[in-house]
Amino acid sequence: MKKGDTMQPTRFFRLEKYRLGIAALAMVLFAPPPLMLHAAKTQPSSEALVRVRQTGTFRVGYYSDAGPFSYQDEKGNPAGYAVALCQEIANDLKAQLGLSSLNVEFVLVTGEDRFDAVTQGRVDLLCGPSVETFARRKQVSFSIPIFLGGLGAMMRADAPAQVRDVLSGREPPDRPLWRASIGLALHKRTFSAVTNTTSLSWLTGKLDEFKLDAKVVPVDSHAAGVQRVLNRSSDVLFGERSLLLNERKLNPSAGDLIVLDRFFTYEPLAFALGRSDEDFRLFVDQSLSRLSRSGATQALYKQFFGEPDENTLSFFRLNMVGE
Repeated sequence: MKKGDTMQPTRFFRLEKYRLGIAALAMVLFAPPPLMLHAAKTQPSSEALVRVRQTGTFRVGYYSDAGPFSYQDEKGNPAGYAVALCQEIANDLKAQLGLSSLNVEFVLVTGEDRFDAVTQGRVDLLCGPSVETFARRKQVSFSIPIFLGGLGAMMRADAPAQVRDVLSGREPPDRPLWRASIGLALHKRTFSAVTNTTSLSWLTGKLDEFKLDAKVVPVDSHAAGVQRVLNRSSDVLFGERSLLLNERKLNPSAGDLIVLDRFFTYEPLAFALGRSDEDFRLFVDQSLSRLSRSGATQALYKQFFGEPDENTLSFFRLNMVGE
């Protein structure tokens, strides 16, 4: 064997050793310190998630009088279907951030300041819930829907049959001119809806569309609107139908009130959160979807609304986004 043949492997191993040494040195010089590496893996980029991690507090906005979604119980504590969902989201948030404890602070908001509370950072999640519109999306973002709602109408049980038939969509056969008969039935009537809601926007828009000689009186709450119907100050109260049904159920004069079967609109209800905070929105959507897949959402729905019908079950299935 020639001398050069025995030296070639040695040179090769020396060269590889040199290269490995350079590579190892580069890894040491340019790799992040252990704490930085850990932070890169776990530090959230979301404004809301950062705020929750730093403070150990998850601030949730809720309403006092929007049962069965969000309300204060007899002890003044937050309660309702939406509030219960947000409690579940808080449990997922605690696990996601690896916190040993998480304080859930419920912040009371109104229909007028609810979105300001989100944009100003006073609440991390608005567990109202709310109807998503393009105008509102200029201020806040929305989660996947939590409920398929819609606009309904409440009136006195002894309301004129003509008003009841027109608003129920039951047009008598001797009245073929629908717009004309609407005008006759609703002439000089007074309607109410809660201020700063899509119900009020829809109501005023329809009165303008049909050129009706009728009056709109906004109210501060559904309870105030119900009282106006009972004392005949308003003929009809328009609002989210599930809220109207709940107001009727809780009212001592429930026998004097009816909620029409008709849905005037269909509106998915969702939670509002900070605009363009996509990481937090992704987390909330994942949590809500997991709750639907596990059956937890359906159980909460049954607790606050009763047995879900097939349309509601189909709605829940649509929210089951795969991981």
